Amino acid sequence: MIKAITFKDRTVPVHYPAGHASCLDLLQDKLLEMELNFDFRKKWKRISSVELMRDVAILQYNDGSKLYMEVS
Repeated sequence: MIKAITFKDRTVPVHYPAGHASCLDLLQDKLLEMELNFDFRKKWKRISSVELMRDVAILQYNDGSKLYMEVS
C-alpha cells in the first residue's frame, strides 16, 4: 500500500505492506522524535521515497542510495 506523509513541509510517498498500518504510526512517532535533529532534517530534503518493513524504514535518496532507520 502507498500513503504520503509530510515532515517539515515536504511530502514523501511511503510504501508499506498491507495490514501493517501500525508501522506507519511508528514512523510518524520516529519523525516527531527526529524533529530537532538538524542533520536528519538536511537528509530529509533529499529523500524521494520511504519503504517500511516491519520495524525498519528504508529511506531512499534521489541518487538511489539508501538510509536505514529503526522505527520501533
